[in-house]
Amino acid sequence: MTDPEARAGRIHASMPVVDGHNDLPWALRVRVGGDLSLADPSVHLDGYHTDGPRLRRGGVGAQFWSVFVPTWTEEPFATVLSQIDLVGALVANDPEHLATADSARDAQEAAASGRTASLMGAEGGHGIEGDLGKLAELRARGVRYLTLTHAETIEWADSATDERRHGGLTGFGRRVVAAMNDLGMVVDISHVSTETMHDALDVSERPVMASHSGARAVAPHPRNVPDDVLERLAANGGVAMVNFYPPFVVASAARKTTEMFDEARRLRREFPDEASFERELARTRADLAIDRGSVFDVVDHIEHIAAVAGIDHVGLGSDFDGIDLTPAGLEDVSTYPSITVELLERGWSEVDIRKVLGGNALRVLTAND
Repeated sequence: MTDPEARAGRIHASMPVVDGHNDLPWALRVRVGGDLSLADPSVHLDGYHTDGPRLRRGGVGAQFWSVFVPTWTEEPFATVLSQIDLVGALVANDPEHLATADSARDAQEAAASGRTASLMGAEGGHGIEGDLGKLAELRARGVRYLTLTHAETIEWADSATDERRHGGLTGFGRRVVAAMNDLGMVVDISHVSTETMHDALDVSERPVMASHSGARAVAPHPRNVPDDVLERLAANGGVAMVNFYPPFVVASAARKTTEMFDEARRLRREFPDEASFERELARTRADLAIDRGSVFDVVDHIEHIAAVAGIDHVGLGSDFDGIDLTPAGLEDVSTYPSITVELLERGWSEVDIRKVLGGNALRVLTAND
């Protein structure tokens, strides 16, 4: 074991990783109907990025599980609630590795017990069906953040990867952000247009997060966060949590996949069955021969965000089990220490590495309690 690897092991023993976004609940719903007897994450789960044993090996102390539903779902709010139930079932199924959590304190206590704190984030404002009462119900059910849009523009907010219809947030969208502040729900600006990012920062009186987004200056994809928004994160106290998906990480891959969400919408119309859609989408992306990059590219994003926004405003948001390709060295949830090794080799201090691994994310979560 090299000296950086040994040091990384010591750091991870004292500062468990906080990951901003993992799509295992949706992957389980699509692939096995959420039946944990058919795919049991308490043991090694072939074909997935995530399971309890690998979370432990990766030193993951807190995971935000995405309770995602697509915009085309007929009853999005009810489906979000069923995904919340599935996260509860995941925890109940694996008490050795997982613990229920709703706060930074819960996360720290779970990590101290050797388990991964299971926090939740809802991906896409369409899930509240235009009803602030449903937003409040999500918070009451334990959801700690709401990503304002997913890939599609909705009635009150523009997405980064769809037609801009509102110039950012509508009046109702601003009311959603204000209500989230009141409820103690973190405003998540991943997936939204640049104008929506700025509008959310204008309204929010609490720190925001980009739960799984890279730096647009490093990989020029509209899903990533531009420097003018990163600069505002410092004043807001927020955090940008770096995504591991190669089209958002590697510059050449970003240029090849700028239109991939439009292509996904076309395939959705052609293949309404979820499994068929996912298969065809993966085939289409494979044809692009995307450069998957490596852990070095992910760390380039971390360093850029730290340079622009400050070291207190960067974290990790893998998107594991919501992506069909990973960078070399970051194949699954057991591999986070490779990021720490690379940061050490680039001369980062252990104090600053701990901020990236989870300290910054926990600070933002606490500021929204």
